[in-house]
Amino acid sequence: MAGQKRPLKAERKPPRDTIGGIVEPEWARLLPGVAERKAASEHWRRVARDMDNAQILAPSNGHALQRLVLAYLNYDRASLAVAIDGMVTVKNPENPKAIDRLSVHYNAMREAENTADRLEAHLGLTPGKRAKVGKVAKPKERRTGADAFLGPRTQ
Repeated sequence: MAGQKRPLKAERKPPRDTIGGIVEPEWARLLPGVAERKAASEHWRRVARDMDNAQILAPSNGHALQRLVLAYLNYDRASLAVAIDGMVTVKNPENPKAIDRLSVHYNAMREAENTADRLEAHLGLTPGKRAKVGKVAKPKERRTGADAFLGPRTQ
């Protein structure tokens, strides 16, 4: 076909996993780094599979699952900064009124931890909360003897 460009190999998007009817988010749109995109994908697959195996994964959980993965990544970023810079930001020696403060990275780490805890409980990932989350009712395919002769019914 003249005039049409075929996408370059670099422009093609990798296939995204689908688990329990939920398509994996497009991490390239949300995260700048390749390493973070890989970590996000691994977190998403692990949690989605766990939820699907426990029969608590529904399509409406998709965005909450995405937010949980982003909370995990924010926690990892902040904890790395705390490990490097320390938990306390030292006061400015030139300012007599300055005081030592908790690092903003430490506060961000705590906030990401709280967000992850809340989302894990909401999604039923913790053993104590799993019993309170109902299993997702999967639609059952009804089959009759005539299906073998006529073929499966389409809706």
